[in-house]
Amino acid sequence: MTRPLTGKHVLAITLVAFGVIIGVNVLMAVKAVGTFPGLEVANSYVASQDFDRERAAQAALDWTVTPDYDGKELALAIRDRQGNPAPIKNLQVTVGRPTYVADDQHPQMTYQGGLYVAPLTLKPGLWNIHLTATAWDGTQFRQRLDHYHGSRVK
Repeated sequence: MTRPLTGKHVLAITLVAFGVIIGVNVLMAVKAVGTFPGLEVANSYVASQDFDRERAAQAALDWTVTPDYDGKELALAIRDRQGNPAPIKNLQVTVGRPTYVADDQHPQMTYQGGLYVAPLTLKPGLWNIHLTATAWDGTQFRQRLDHYHGSRVK
C-alpha cells in the first residue's frame, strides 16, 4: 500500500533538495576562499604608477629565461640579447600552483655552468615559476613562466 503524496511530503522534499544545493555551494565557497588569497599587490593604484617605467627598464635588459625540469632538478637558463648568461646580482624563485599557495616552494638556486639550478620535487600538473632577478645596475627583471609537469617541463 502506497501513501499519498501530501503537501508536507512535497515541502520536505523541496527543503532537503535546496538544503543540499545550498550546503554544497557554501562548502565550495569556503574552499575557494581558503585556498586562493586573491591578492597580487597590496595597492593596485600605487603599483600602476611605476608599471610603465619598470616595464621599459626590464625590456631594455632583453633577457630570456628558459626553464628545464628533469623530475629532480630545476634549471633556469637566463640569457642576454647576445645569448650569454645574463649578469645577475640576485635571483629569487618561487614555484607554485596557479591558484593554491600551500604548494609554493622557494628553491635556492645556485649558479653552475651558465645555469641556475636547484633540487626540486614537483607533483604532476600545472606549475608557475615566478622569478625576480636583479641586474648589477639594480634593474628588476620579473617573469612568470607557466608550465605543465607530466614527465618533464618543456
